[in-house]
Amino acid sequence: MTSLDKPTEDTDQTQPDNARAVTEAALFEAFGGVRGMVETVLPGLLFVSIFTIDKDLHVSAIAALAVSLILVAVRLVRKDTVKHAFSGVFGVAFGVVFAMFTGNAKDFYLPGMLYTLGLGLAYIITTLAGVPLIGLILGPVFKENLSWRTRNPGRKKAYAKASWAWGLILLAKCAILFPLYWWADTTQLGWVLVALKIPPFLLAVWLTWVFLAKAPAPIDVFAEMEAAEKAAEEKAAEEKAAAEKAAAESAGGRHRRDG
Repeated sequence: MTSLDKPTEDTDQTQPDNARAVTEAALFEAFGGVRGMVETVLPGLLFVSIFTIDKDLHVSAIAALAVSLILVAVRLVRKDTVKHAFSGVFGVAFGVVFAMFTGNAKDFYLPGMLYTLGLGLAYIITTLAGVPLIGLILGPVFKENLSWRTRNPGRKKAYAKASWAWGLILLAKCAILFPLYWWADTTQLGWVLVALKIPPFLLAVWLTWVFLAKAPAPIDVFAEMEAAEKAAEEKAAEEKAAAEKAAAESAGGRHRRDG
């Protein structure tokens, strides 16, 4: 191996560091970071806190919905991404509708629990189908879209492991919450649900980071498309220049013959 072929010590160190930094940034963007977690926890925390104090379903539900709307308004004013706050509003709104309709405060949590169950099953089913859901979520964030399915098998394997992790963690969470929905009272269910909001999420994100940090680098399909477009433009320009040169030479030859 020549000195040109041999990677330098700096390269060995910086490439893994760069891969980890890119992975961390992408996960932070995809899952909303600390602010996204706060927006996820706060409405449910407010609901169970108020209900624990005065047992008033209406006040608790309205307060939870109001704080969700405030969080969206703050993001709109700051011109930030609103997808995480909007998802929180929809979740809280469905919970309010369920609870108001049935008159059972525990039903405030039921839509979110059903969503968690469905999402956990979706992670498992899509992985078994060969299209792990976490890859569909993170592919656009990493600018690789679906290239990992056919062109990057090591990355597909990492996405499959991460999706298994998400699915099993969410199903384990459901295995705790659904029995409590039937057997515990509203405040007990609410506080356990609040306690289980962040730790399982952080565990799943950490495992995703571990799997992807060790995986091959993503294929930047956007850069490939830009390079292909640039190459096509250069080729078209060269062909146009060649055609113009040939036309000029042909015109010059006719001019000499006529002269």
